[in-house]
Amino acid sequence: MRSYILLRNILVALTILFLGGTNLSAQVKAEEINPTDTNPAIETVHGPHLAMYDGQVPSVHRLFLFIVGTSGKATGSRVIDSIFATMGYHAISLDYENNVVAASLVHSKDTAAFDNYREEIITGAQVSSSIKVDSANSILNRFQKLLVYLVKHDPEGGWSEYVKNNKPLWSRIIVAGHSQGSGHAAYIGKMFKVDRVLMFSGPQDYLDDLHMPAPWQVRKGVTPPSRYFAFLHMKDPFNVNNQIANCMALLNISQPDTLMVNPGEEIHGHQHIIINDIPTKSPHGSTVQPVFKNVWGYMLSAEK
Repeated sequence: MRSYILLRNILVALTILFLGGTNLSAQVKAEEINPTDTNPAIETVHGPHLAMYDGQVPSVHRLFLFIVGTSGKATGSRVIDSIFATMGYHAISLDYENNVVAASLVHSKDTAAFDNYREEIITGAQVSSSIKVDSANSILNRFQKLLVYLVKHDPEGGWSEYVKNNKPLWSRIIVAGHSQGSGHAAYIGKMFKVDRVLMFSGPQDYLDDLHMPAPWQVRKGVTPPSRYFAFLHMKDPFNVNNQIANCMALLNISQPDTLMVNPGEEIHGHQHIIINDIPTKSPHGSTVQPVFKNVWGYMLSAEK
């Protein structure tokens, strides 16, 4: 109990540091953009998109695209986005149709169920019986329209560096996601050659009754598997062993590539599946807590 209270206090202190009335947080420019403002055909699901950067630190010339989990609001990722912004990244979190939990498909007998679910949410193709998303409201269209909007309405913000011919310049984009969003990030990495794919607490795309990861995860993609990194918790309610199996499929490896970590400790290694076991009431949410900035830094800098 004492260690839990200590950890809780650390989390609170770090949140205050990065979001409170400090000079550091004051330097971060944050914009909340109504999705409909970027295009009238796009609906608002939970609230505005979130876009952030810190003009007072040298840019690393990379965009951090964060895809929130089931029923999550884009503005709920303000902590992680602000930290990435203070590290020199432009950061975006998207509002999108995320009300159907990915894990609802784990007992499907259809090996394409997860594939179709991801494809429809990301592209708007009408291929899934589990979700209804049209092309205008797809993740890809929402992201593209938001980038074009930011280039136009914030010309001094440097957003044009991530757009070419009104399309995302994927080679300069790190795609990340939490929970449901981790699978979307991994799927986008299959479609486009991105700088890195960062998966937090997922993916959940394991077919329990068939005892196998969803096959789309072993499909050859455009982004090399060596650019995929995952961060998990040992007691995740969505089953860390299944998450590890999914990550192994995405990494195209036959043996677990795992590394146990602690908050604040320097990380040495080459592993791509990072795991923590901190005492917490929310193991699933632990991976996006600011106490693990050391892990995020490792995922950004480890050899590809």
